[in-house]
Amino acid sequence: MIYSFDSLKLKFSNYANIKDKISREIQAGRLIPITRGLYETEASTPGKYLAGRICGPSYLSFDYALANYGLIPEAVYNTYTSASFKKRKAKTYQNQFGTFLYRDVPANVYHLGIRLVEENGYSYQIATPEKALCDKLYSLSPVQNVKELRELLFEDLRIDEDEFWKLNLADIAELAPLYRSTNLKLLAKLIRKY
Repeated sequence: MIYSFDSLKLKFSNYANIKDKISREIQAGRLIPITRGLYETEASTPGKYLAGRICGPSYLSFDYALANYGLIPEAVYNTYTSASFKKRKAKTYQNQFGTFLYRDVPANVYHLGIRLVEENGYSYQIATPEKALCDKLYSLSPVQNVKELRELLFEDLRIDEDEFWKLNLADIAELAPLYRSTNLKLLAKLIRKY
């Protein structure tokens, strides 16, 4: 279970020195620090449950989501990539639960294409496969044409081409122009072409 410092203040309100009580709970292994002012009670908690609380608002996307949906062959172990907005620069947090990376996407697309997942008493947000692909392409240096985009998708990123064509292409065609990105304009063109 995740606790904020404020929720621990309530839980331990009958203690004279709450900070000392929290320190004793950490030393005893009953609380594990996630980041400043945020704690978890279970050492085996998957990082996907914590990513949105470490830096928010955010949702899991990019490589983590692409691997989760089987679009890229690489398994992403203990690295949780998330999309955020208005943070102005990429952020990285490391703790015993993994490495948590946050990168901005345009504010006007942030709220689109996100699923809320509830598991084991936790909830987290993750991009749909289509949104994760758009976020990933937005984060990369622009390519010049559709041929280079195909190389980027299927050779460099190693997106499974069969899985790519199973995506909801209408969703991608709707999302892509909102990013105002060369890569996503080319993605929309690639989809129209086929």
